[in-house]
Amino acid sequence: MRAQPLTGAGQASAGPARPAGPGARRGLLVTVVVVGAALLLRLFVVGWYPVLSDSMAPTVASGDHVVVDRVTWRLGGPDRGDLVTLVSPEDGTALLKRVVAVGGDEVRIDDALLVVNGVVVDEPYVDHARIDATYFGPVQVPAGHVFVLGDNRFGSIDSRVFGTVGLEDVTGRVVLTLG
Repeated sequence: MRAQPLTGAGQASAGPARPAGPGARRGLLVTVVVVGAALLLRLFVVGWYPVLSDSMAPTVASGDHVVVDRVTWRLGGPDRGDLVTLVSPEDGTALLKRVVAVGGDEVRIDDALLVVNGVVVDEPYVDHARIDATYFGPVQVPAGHVFVLGDNRFGSIDSRVFGTVGLEDVTGRVVLTLG
């Protein structure tokens, strides 16, 4: 007698369902471990965030997304030039800014030019014409703090407004920008 293919509709059952074997349980366990690891990675190590303002334009524009490393930057940073996420000292919201000075640095802005420790910093991402005749500082950055600015200096609320940021308020370093 020939076996007929099963269509699932209108055919008799082949008998009671058998419990899943060791292969099925192993596959379920692997799936649970992979999903759990991905969730832990997302919760504690890497974050993916939409950008909702133009304070970092043209480097990162509103509507872009950033991938943020929440862990390894703590081993040696953040450093000058890093894009970081932080908790706003003003209202607790999440911000994206560039670290321009670290603990022990003196920072100032002279006629739109960023000066750190007496040296003018090359900032090709800043439109200096929009902030011509801007002056700020000097400010000494305390140990354990950073001074952050938006690349769009004309439209950024940053350390010029709320002061230096304690490292405990830095939440991560941007490792990738997705436009």
